[in-house]
Amino acid sequence: MGEVYLALDTRLHRRVALKLLPRNPNFLRDQLRRFEQEARAASALSHPNVCVIYEINETESGDHYIAMEHVEGVTLRERLSGPIPVASLPRRSPQPIRPASFTATSSLKTSCFAPTDW
Repeated sequence: MGEVYLALDTRLHRRVALKLLPRNPNFLRDQLRRFEQEARAASALSHPNVCVIYEINETESGDHYIAMEHVEGVTLRERLSGPIPVASLPRRSPQPIRPASFTATSSLKTSCFAPTDW
């Protein structure tokens, strides 16, 4: 949900990812609730495989956004668009994310972490 842009935090001189909630008056209330839930869920986690949430806010023109850590690389969709060479796969992830365990311990919905959102 939303479009993600690369931006510059001019106060701290760092690159950030800005995720904007698309304007749709018919679904705004529900979208805003889910958007804020996503930001709260991600900000509640501290893990190397989860980006840091810096801010959730609204612009003067009424656009809602999440400012988050920018991570260089390809999107999950790009990574999975073709065959993945076996040699490039890790033998075992040193710090795996298990969304189900986060859900069980912190009442988070794993739908907040949809790969197409990244």
